[in-house]
Amino acid sequence: MADELLFNPRTYDPAHFDPETRRLLRATVDWFESRGKRRLIEDYRSRVWLDDFLAFSAKEGLFATFLTPAADAARPDQRWDTARIAALNEIFGFYGLDYWYAWQVTILGLGPVWQSGNTAARARAAELLAQGQVFAFGLSEKSHGADIYSTDMLLEPDGDGGFRATGSKYYIGNGNAAGLVSVFGRRTDVEGPDGYVFFAADSRHPAYHLVQNVVDSSKYVSEFRLEDYPVAPDDVLHTGRAAFDAALNTVNVGKFNLCTASIGICEHAMYEAVGHAHNRVLYGRPVTAFPHVRRELTDAYVRLAGMKLFSDRAVDYFRSAGPDDRRYLLFNPMTKMKVTTEGEKVIDLMWDVIAAKGFEKDNYFAQAAVEIRGLPKLEGTVHVNLALILKFMRNHLLDPAAYPEVPARLDAADDGFLFRQGPARGLGSIRFHDWRAAFDAYADVPNVARFREQADALCVFVGTAAPDEEQSRDLDLLLAVGQLFALVVHGQLILEQARLTGLDQDVLDELFAVLVRDFSGYAVELHGKDSATERQQNWALGAVRRPVVDEARSARVWERVEALSGAYEMAP
Repeated sequence: MADELLFNPRTYDPAHFDPETRRLLRATVDWFESRGKRRLIEDYRSRVWLDDFLAFSAKEGLFATFLTPAADAARPDQRWDTARIAALNEIFGFYGLDYWYAWQVTILGLGPVWQSGNTAARARAAELLAQGQVFAFGLSEKSHGADIYSTDMLLEPDGDGGFRATGSKYYIGNGNAAGLVSVFGRRTDVEGPDGYVFFAADSRHPAYHLVQNVVDSSKYVSEFRLEDYPVAPDDVLHTGRAAFDAALNTVNVGKFNLCTASIGICEHAMYEAVGHAHNRVLYGRPVTAFPHVRRELTDAYVRLAGMKLFSDRAVDYFRSAGPDDRRYLLFNPMTKMKVTTEGEKVIDLMWDVIAAKGFEKDNYFAQAAVEIRGLPKLEGTVHVNLALILKFMRNHLLDPAAYPEVPARLDAADDGFLFRQGPARGLGSIRFHDWRAAFDAYADVPNVARFREQADALCVFVGTAAPDEEQSRDLDLLLAVGQLFALVVHGQLILEQARLTGLDQDVLDELFAVLVRDFSGYAVELHGKDSATERQQNWALGAVRRPVVDEARSARVWERVEALSGAYEMAP
């Protein structure tokens, strides 16, 4: 019987979606499966551009269906639906991050357009999607990275209501082929934030010069330069502070996709790793007979389950967001930071088991081991997102507010608020529902109760031993605190989703045993920080807990892991 927690192409039937979404998701899986593993790996290794994949997408109307908001739709099945976007992220991650990347940067490129009141640009974008075109997001620069305050893309007024743009952009995905590139720059005649401009450029225009692909990959991560590029009034998407907000709000939309791509990578790798380990004999015993191997593969499995549970629940908050409910602004960097770093841990645990097998050229795993590293580093580093998460800590832990319960959101609705997020500020005022309710519902699960002790201890820390003004400038110390807080949020949404899905309590208990160990590890790390006070050091050691051990429970979870051997293998 297939494991209901993991994506399996052999049994995949997304019956919870509408018929057209189901058809497109299944058609995408079938397209990859028909190509086979050998072709998949060879295309990755030879770094070919994705013409055949984009031709498939254009033929099926995949990007146009999933990425055209209802307000700009030509067909009833076109909408911006985060639930089905997340499902497609997982599929692309499962087969290769190159495919996901072309889709991901198309999403980023569309963000400023769908936030714009420029009806001509919106209509042009919808038509380009219908043609099967990809998009690009021209924000970062070689000298400044994503420091948009310092952009050197300069727009000089042309006297006719438009501009002439000159400057370079660096690390811009799809910059080789994008029908529309959303480019961020600043006017030469206006100082400060009022001078920012987002405009639409075409990579095929003679004044658009493609310099290079800055990575050795099928992902075309371009450097391009505009030389006296004509920007007509109909090309202007945003001006002034609205352009700045459009940049940040686009990243809010785009960074969410990283978590489910990471999940897909880990799932494919897990089928290979468990299959190899279970069928290899060392010293007269299957590799999976060794206790340390069982522990590592079981930990990898429950961590992956946690990644899926958290991400699925975060979708609900993303889709239910509005001007009076911006809780998604915490859960969003959590998916980017926490879920993707969990993905690295999952791959590392499996790699420790399969060892040299993880390097072999005929396996997906060698590709997964490389690609999993990229996701924590895109759309802001782990450190940047941890620092962002810290802005919410006090309100989340100590000052809950009343909210209606957010239901599971798999309905065929358009998530229009994502393009009406408004000014990108006021994070410190966002309130949250009481995190304790999720833990109360599983108080009888031993390791949930053990982790709850640690979460309560963190509340005490925030109230009595929080970093003082001087320590607040010590980012090294703050990041250790951020990891502790992130674990509480991670556990909360896992428990909410477990209740909605009826998750097996053995899996939940085993997962929280891992989270108890993680919390203890970060507490010890905080204890060792140079600037930690004596009170903070004492608190840190007092927060260390040992998970509740249950050999029978661990054995039952291991049976689920063992059953993955032979459950799926991609055709040659």
